[in-house]
Amino acid sequence: MAEAASTTSTQTAAEKLALIKHNLQEVLNEEIISEILNKNERPLKIYWGTATTGKPHCGYFVPMLKIAEFLAAGSEVTVLLADVHGFLDNLKAPIELIEHRAKYYNFCITETLQAVGVDVSRLKFVLGSSYQTTGSSGAKYFMDLLRLSTAVSGHDATKAGSEVVKQVESPPLSSQIYPLMQALDEEYLGVDAQFGGVDQRKIFTLAVEALPRVGFAKRAHLMNPLIPGLQEGGKMSSSDPDSKIDLIDAPDVVRKKMKKAFCPPKQVEGNGVLSFVEYVLLPASALRSADGKPRFVVPRRDAEPLEYTDIESMRADYLADVLQPQTLKPATTEALLEILAPIRKAFESNEEWKETEQKAYPPPPAPVQKKKKEKKIGTRFPGAAKNEAGEGTELEVQPDGSVKGPDAQEASVGKSTEEALEKLSLAAEGVQSS
Repeated sequence: MAEAASTTSTQTAAEKLALIKHNLQEVLNEEIISEILNKNERPLKIYWGTATTGKPHCGYFVPMLKIAEFLAAGSEVTVLLADVHGFLDNLKAPIELIEHRAKYYNFCITETLQAVGVDVSRLKFVLGSSYQTTGSSGAKYFMDLLRLSTAVSGHDATKAGSEVVKQVESPPLSSQIYPLMQALDEEYLGVDAQFGGVDQRKIFTLAVEALPRVGFAKRAHLMNPLIPGLQEGGKMSSSDPDSKIDLIDAPDVVRKKMKKAFCPPKQVEGNGVLSFVEYVLLPASALRSADGKPRFVVPRRDAEPLEYTDIESMRADYLADVLQPQTLKPATTEALLEILAPIRKAFESNEEWKETEQKAYPPPPAPVQKKKKEKKIGTRFPGAAKNEAGEGTELEVQPDGSVKGPDAQEASVGKSTEEALEKLSLAAEGVQSS
């Protein structure tokens, strides 16, 4: 830590800015960041938020590696576990499970950051409900949310969330509240910049335009590119199990998914395997190496191994068919497993984390065996009633973290206001104590 602090103190404002912008696709209002860095009176304050819905996957390494670079540039970073946003996004995080999902995310993010060499003691973890729904801050937040709602049209709110909030034929009003809250979080977390994927650009633009209308400052916004999923087209997503690898997937599961990954020869665009090397494995190798330089090695059976320190030469070799899928996939798989190993080990040795995973993402119930109808001559005896057999009463957990079934609405938002607030309070206490 002392060495890191010393390195940060010798960096110029230009060097810090270059590190903050490294590998980003876009930066909005860069001048806000430059002014703070040039004044050098205090650290730049950045927040990254994630809704606690489906299980975190390997795509999360991309923001984790950027957080490492923000810290290396001397920034203060807040990780927002956005639990309230979870059920605003088309009820992806049922209120019954919200405490467990928040704890599960805390475990995953902490271990993922440590796996790529980040000192988590330098991070601040905040649960959204801790200031959005409780106490005097909750009342003030709600008032400011109402104020902000008068400054944003329904059309603009819908447009802002269109690439982030799950789209359905008749979207609930919560899909419009979601982007307003994400914008307002910038003010309540007291940051200079918000960081996220480029899919959040419309929410970031809304924040820039709308916050000054209610007397709050506009912030800068830092955007990561989205890495393609393992299947053709689209991004890594919790709603598509085949497109992603979970952080705690067993090695045999990782190998099986990587073997099926979309990786056509001599095609670099949309190639999820190549993109994963570019945005995860190369930067991670730099963080973990003694000299701070990236390095990715591809063993070959009948030739010398290929070694890469940049993605450009790797892309060129792939286009020229020097680097081929049958060698790239295994090399990527083994490099990924090396990073995942400490996360998996931490999970296996932590009974609380394993118990939390089961509570946060309960497995679907076993199919109910229907009772045989009892035959009685001269009657219409129907056998066991549906409720006795358990039919029509179970909730079915979806890959994205939501639930389906006759009681899905109640499970997602709570039976009453009091119950919802109690669940959110429990979640805040659970995360803070973990």
